[in-house]
Amino acid sequence: MWLNKLQIAIIEKNTDKLNELLDIVPEFDNVEDMQKASYLLKEALKLMYELKDETSESMKQIKKNIDFLNSTHNAPKNKLDLKS
Repeated sequence: MWLNKLQIAIIEKNTDKLNELLDIVPEFDNVEDMQKASYLLKEALKLMYELKDETSESMKQIKKNIDFLNSTHNAPKNKLDLKS
């Protein structure tokens, strides 16, 4: 049951569910279930790194967009500016 939920969470890329499942890791009765859990946990870790990288790239792109918008934005002239 836990293995199925873990597999579904990985497929759905549901990080909240992954976190919840990792808090309640059961004891396994046989080696086959342990191997499946090991494989799924490796996949979950790989997924987390992929999502982290995607988030990092998105944040970099947002920063570039903000910098671009700030560079094209004309600052309003101060009414007390005597040099104008």
